[in-house]
Amino acid sequence: MSQVEKSVEVDVPVRTAYNQWTQFESFPHFMEGVERIEQRTDTMTHWVAKIGGVRKEFEAEITEQIPDERVAWTTLGGDVKQAGVVTFHRLADSRTKVMLQLDYDPEGFTENVGDKLGLVERQITGDLKRFKEYIEDRGRETGAWRGEV
Repeated sequence: MSQVEKSVEVDVPVRTAYNQWTQFESFPHFMEGVERIEQRTDTMTHWVAKIGGVRKEFEAEITEQIPDERVAWTTLGGDVKQAGVVTFHRLADSRTKVMLQLDYDPEGFTENVGDKLGLVERQITGDLKRFKEYIEDRGRETGAWRGEV
């Protein structure tokens, strides 16, 4: 099992950053390799993504969600094995630290080589940078889900 922990500071309030992160179907706008996400229920999402150049579909379950604090998930079945949490930390009224922690199990030769070369870590760094640009350029969230899991 491999682990990555990365963060980015965004110039929006915690509530705005959190609200945008709950809009899973918007992830393809800033996450490289994510083609589509369908929110099927409050806690279930279906992902279509390219991982190591290979197209994969998988289910992810939101296991914990506390407004303005955290969203945690784990994949279910299939050949994509990961679990993670994103947390939101108030730095100032309009500045937030978004921290992503991901545990994942690379599958096969290509994913293991990519893991050893730090490709997942670089992709997450890029995704967080693009999230920063996405939310700061908009200045507001595209929607929100304020429920708790």
